[in-house]
Amino acid sequence: MSAQRKFGNDVLHRWEGNPILELEDIPFPANAVFNGAPVKLGDEYLLLLRVEGQQGYSFFALARSDDGLHFRVEDKPALLPASKGPFSRYESRGIEDPRATFLDGTYYVMYTAVSEFGFRIALCKTDDFRSFKRLAFISEPGNKDGVLFPEKINGQYVRLDRPIGLGIGSVWISYSNDLYSWGNSKVLFSPRRGYWDSFRVGASVPPIRTEYGWLEIYHGTKMTSAGPIYRAGAVFLDLEDPSKVLRRCQVPILSPREDYERIGDVGNVVFPCGAIVEPNGEIKIYYGAADTCIGVATTRIADLLECTIEESDP
Repeated sequence: MSAQRKFGNDVLHRWEGNPILELEDIPFPANAVFNGAPVKLGDEYLLLLRVEGQQGYSFFALARSDDGLHFRVEDKPALLPASKGPFSRYESRGIEDPRATFLDGTYYVMYTAVSEFGFRIALCKTDDFRSFKRLAFISEPGNKDGVLFPEKINGQYVRLDRPIGLGIGSVWISYSNDLYSWGNSKVLFSPRRGYWDSFRVGASVPPIRTEYGWLEIYHGTKMTSAGPIYRAGAVFLDLEDPSKVLRRCQVPILSPREDYERIGDVGNVVFPCGAIVEPNGEIKIYYGAADTCIGVATTRIADLLECTIEESDP
């Protein structure tokens, strides 16, 4: 991308070549591609993609790129729902929305397992994104949007997630000594009445350490007569105690405006699932658009800091 920034109605700047991946880029039968988790291995960019197959359930595929913009999808799926063993019963209706975090020398992927019993968070790990080891289900039903912090804080692993209680979807924070058992859970932030994120909020991008605090790029929805509108926002959390919200955006940093974001299997959706911080400080944020394709947008920490204000009641 050009080093010169271009600003429009959003804080994030869309790449002019969006969308970066569409159904036509998938080399096997599928219905849609969206919500890809990015990582950078050396000089190569990888995207672990959510692909919805023609059968109606989702699984993961892998795409590779030399520049983070032009991707080629591998010929076979990277991870399918488990067909046997203890995971199969709770992945019977697919696996969705991966989020990848590099921690303790390996990549951990939190994803949503779907079955007739609802959705819950599952955890697997990989070193090369070719083979994956499933570790555990780490939530009960009714929870999704799990993201893992990239380091321990005060000796514990930390995650964000989005359980549903009384129909309300807030972002919660939880802690663990072993990545398997989680507790000390607290509400971190909630929908705001009268705002763009008044219906539900959920964690999107694994938190990014900055000098201003942990940056969490999240998604928020507002319900309308035509259905929900999914937008992206930003909060900064205390580095030593991430259960404290320091700053939160008053306006969304990305809204569905382009045709590929407004028209698709689920209209009016921008849904981040990961980001890569480049050596020059630019942040590439990868997002699903209208549950039908994938886009990329860029920003800088200073831009996100400028659009947030201090929380008066964290």
